[in-house]
Amino acid sequence: MALVVLDAGHGGENPGAIYNGRQEKDEALALTQAVGSILEAKGVEVYYTRETDIFETPLQKAQEANQTGADFFVSIHRNSSPMPNQYTGIETLVYNRYGEAARLAYNINEELEEVGFENQGVNERTNLAVLRRTQMPAVLVEVGFINTDADNALLDARFDDVAQAIADGILETIY
Repeated sequence: MALVVLDAGHGGENPGAIYNGRQEKDEALALTQAVGSILEAKGVEVYYTRETDIFETPLQKAQEANQTGADFFVSIHRNSSPMPNQYTGIETLVYNRYGEAARLAYNINEELEEVGFENQGVNERTNLAVLRRTQMPAVLVEVGFINTDADNALLDARFDDVAQAIADGILETIY
């Protein structure tokens, strides 16, 4: 049985991006829990870095994940841009654009594109602790821009489909 660490971005005193009363930490947690429920129903073992509104540093989350011996690490976030409605779509970040993490990232992006998000691709980010310090394939999914009204409308209208899309991308990679 596969073990997947799900990380809801931010938390506690770190709200992440904020827009019109929306806080990234809350939306990431709700989405992470929904994805986890789907995976668990499919027989995947899930470890959550947080299940409540607490803060841990990205390094702490990576170390915690490493202690589990997980097969994959998926961090869920919402993107933000300098100006509202400037950009739209999803992107998934990886430490290296090759290998299992990249395959996971492409699978998740394809599924989210099916839901209706613009696919901004898979991009390397070597400076993120949750990607650099994890010992298993790790991705950071940016689920639309929190300060783009169209992305919020899509997430709100199709929340369950978005959670299912992320879970399906993970399941395609595992099996």
